Amino acid sequence: MIYDVIIIGAGSMGMAAGYNLAKAGKNVLMLDAFDPPHEEGSHHGDTRIIRFAYGEGASYVPFVKRAGELWKELEALTDESLFLQTGVMNVGEETHSFIQNVKTSAKLYDLSLEQYSAAEAMEKWSGLSLPENFVACYEPTAGVLRVEACIRAYKTLAIEAGATLHTNEKVQNIEAGNIVRVQTANSVYEAKHLIVTAGAWATELLQSMGITIPVTPTRKTFAWFEADEQLYRENVFPAYCFEFADSSYYGFPSIDGAGLKLGRHDGGEAINPNDPLRPFDEQDTIDLQSFINRFMPQHGTLKFGKTCKYSMTPDEDFIIDFLPEHRNIVIAAGFSGHGFKFSSAVGEVLTDLTLNGKSKQDLSIFRLSRFNTH
Repeated sequence: MIYDVIIIGAGSMGMAAGYNLAKAGKNVLMLDAFDPPHEEGSHHGDTRIIRFAYGEGASYVPFVKRAGELWKELEALTDESLFLQTGVMNVGEETHSFIQNVKTSAKLYDLSLEQYSAAEAMEKWSGLSLPENFVACYEPTAGVLRVEACIRAYKTLAIEAGATLHTNEKVQNIEAGNIVRVQTANSVYEAKHLIVTAGAWATELLQSMGITIPVTPTRKTFAWFEADEQLYRENVFPAYCFEFADSSYYGFPSIDGAGLKLGRHDGGEAINPNDPLRPFDEQDTIDLQSFINRFMPQHGTLKFGKTCKYSMTPDEDFIIDFLPEHRNIVIAAGFSGHGFKFSSAVGEVLTDLTLNGKSKQDLSIFRLSRFNTH
């Protein structure tokens, strides 16, 4: 049997693409080395921020606005609570490029953005402590996505639409051609089109085809701290991004009483995704503890920490493109720790590229050709 499309990696991006393609009447096979949602990819840890005034650059705004529309559509289709409108505050020195990009994005696209001095922010959110030279740009329409629930929702819809999902079946080799051959430990599958959304494993998968992409799997950490619910619960305290000259942190209010969640966005160590991640340790604790002691000093003790994998590109922009010389193979990789919020729209884009050879979204900043690959 020759499938219309095989998708390698049925996490956030792959599952969304599988649903869209099956809904379009295509015969789709989704392959995953694990059983999504799971803790081996970049999508575990309960929550992800979705923000529209985008600190990484205004060029992302139309893409993330479309993602927001699709998340609401998914909520309606599945009658699931996927998005919590906690608001998101972006904090840092006013001159920092991230803060400037947030302001520019809001102005260009007429997005709701409230701006506060440090004193005003501390008055509004009494759990905060900020140096007087900091500002807070608060986006009230932004918030938090429930990650595993999002993936389960797309999984249900994809299977209902007729997609086939094979879990715990790792791909070993890919042969390009007019008909693409995908080999796993169990079988060999064939398809007219291939989509690779394999997260931290995308690099080694494409190396099996002799193609090198600059995506580095990276170990990252995050943790939960006991929280005073009067100060930090989800309906009084927003999700947050803090940008400094040499580091950046992100986090969440106490959702469903889970405690304050905090992670460091920059840094991390390069890893082999096939090796077990080094567990959350004392050094990870010290790093996160020093941040939260400074900026949210009324928190409680560390509850627990976790590790996850980022897939980093050198410029931290995504890769969404056809493979060179293979117009029937599309790759989406290198989401660099800020991709989950886009996955609903990435699924739509991958469907358009596969079926029509082009997308309504401007994908120019995501082209593989910006790197000297071969």
